[in-house]
Amino acid sequence: MAEAFLNTLCGDKYEAKSAGITPTGLNPHVVKAMSEVGIDLSTHLSKSLMEFQGKTFNYVATVCDAARENCPFFPGEIEIDKSFPDPSAFTGTEEEIMQNVRVVRDEIKSWVESTFCEGNLPKGDLAELYRG
Repeated sequence: MAEAFLNTLCGDKYEAKSAGITPTGLNPHVVKAMSEVGIDLSTHLSKSLMEFQGKTFNYVATVCDAARENCPFFPGEIEIDKSFPDPSAFTGTEEEIMQNVRVVRDEIKSWVESTFCEGNLPKGDLAELYRG
């Protein structure tokens, strides 16, 4: 969700890439929740962190504690850690799960807007990642 929001809301400044420690495919509840706000994830693929080994990023954002603890080192990075509940862990009825996914979706959107789109990134020695 963070990748999709970043590329949609402030893709003129950043190019986001997303990957997981153990890619398992897209969560259908997340796909549905994102479609409700006009973002189509149906053609996206779940990627492994290993696809990005050896690449340098200006910023590496982790959005769950497990990712931060297990994320390999990416040279030149400024780390940004923000924890959100994992939608794949939600249980209950379909509507209860969707309500919880929507809450996380909206929290991630707000975080992306304030952190990236409005320029509240942590300061460091690296220039902002600008698509140029």
